[in-house]
Amino acid sequence: MVFSNTIFQVGNLALEVMRKVAFYTLGCKLNFSETSTISRKFEEKGYQKVDFTDTPDIFIINTCSVTENADKKCKKVVKEARKVSPEAYVAIIGCYAQLKPKEISDIPGVDAVLGAAEKFRLVELLDGFVRTEKTTVLASEIEEATAYNNAYSIHDRTRTFLKVQDGCDYSCTFCTIPLARGKSRSDSIENILVSAQEIAKTGVREIVITGVNTGDFGLQNGERKERFIDLAKALDKVEGIERFRISSIEPNLLHDEAIEFVASSQRFVPHFHIPLQSGSDKVLRLMKRRYKSDLYRSRVEKIKALMPHCCIGVDVIVGFPGETEEDFLETYRFLNELDISYLHVFSYSERANTPAAGMEASVPMKERQRRSKMLRILSEKKRRSFYEQHLGSSATVLFEDDVENGLMHGFTENYIRVAAKYDPVLINELKTVTLKDINDSGQVEVAELSGAEVLQH
Repeated sequence: MVFSNTIFQVGNLALEVMRKVAFYTLGCKLNFSETSTISRKFEEKGYQKVDFTDTPDIFIINTCSVTENADKKCKKVVKEARKVSPEAYVAIIGCYAQLKPKEISDIPGVDAVLGAAEKFRLVELLDGFVRTEKTTVLASEIEEATAYNNAYSIHDRTRTFLKVQDGCDYSCTFCTIPLARGKSRSDSIENILVSAQEIAKTGVREIVITGVNTGDFGLQNGERKERFIDLAKALDKVEGIERFRISSIEPNLLHDEAIEFVASSQRFVPHFHIPLQSGSDKVLRLMKRRYKSDLYRSRVEKIKALMPHCCIGVDVIVGFPGETEEDFLETYRFLNELDISYLHVFSYSERANTPAAGMEASVPMKERQRRSKMLRILSEKKRRSFYEQHLGSSATVLFEDDVENGLMHGFTENYIRVAAKYDPVLINELKTVTLKDINDSGQVEVAELSGAEVLQH
């Protein structure tokens, strides 16, 4: 079956039927920015972008492979796509596609698999979208993924994810990202400013700067030509964008100059997400991380000294091979003492072709789950404590088109999630709110603001 746009002759009229394409994204902010950019390539070719359930002619599934669960999700999405539209063309892209193209090609219902070097050219490579008996596999070796493809999300959310960097030159023993995305490479500041200006014209108020290793921005063709701090200073001057938010940034790349810049900026918001992975220096060595816990602590202290109201999120992995109970408790105590705001907790999962997968002293799965639960409880305590510190204060909220049980949601500058009685006028608007008391459910009593009921949770 051919899925290109088709022209039917009805009398003297030639009617063109636009083929429908739907996208599904698994994983990180970077994937969302790339899916959005690829979808615009389809629309430029005359395809109609539709929802997943709107009987698409083509499905594009952008995959993640950070955890084993993400791989299973990919298989489930393919199965659901086949239920929605049994004769549709199904193409798989993303990290999982680069790492395991043969495995994906064996999934029933998959028509094509494209790797990191091919995914941005899928419209040209698969144009016509002809289903055949054999799955099409277009996945070069990762060494061939050297080109930088700019990307940003638009029309999907109130906030836009702007990609500025791709790939990673680090060799963390648990991570498959260098195998899935290749070496570190970046866009130029000049090109990024053009994208930011294009985004501003759409009415978007907030841009989230994202990449695989965002702080490593500046590498072009293997040479460091620009710096992240210079990119931030240039973006700070873009008219029309009210907020810039930095996504995850490595602690060894978050230098004092960048922290001081954010503290003085009117547009870069006081919010950092800084991966830790472990509070045990022994485990950090096993992971081949590029810092020790003391450096991490110093970064947090520097941020809080300049911006006491700053939100700090932390990534942490539990159950890494060789992590003893004492190592875990060292991490727990380290995090408990730090002035941080929330945690993203991951139970370690073995990934093929990574050094950690072959390490001894594997931690039993039940123990990994127990440790994860302990840290998630700690995260809730940290989040509540952070919220409590801001009760009675004023904050600016950017409201999003996210409605649940009659409430719409948004975030303050320092990433406190708020909710308000639904009012379409508030969507994509910045409003000043007063944060009230937190009740037993983690919510705040209703406050009045410009006719809108506002509560925090």
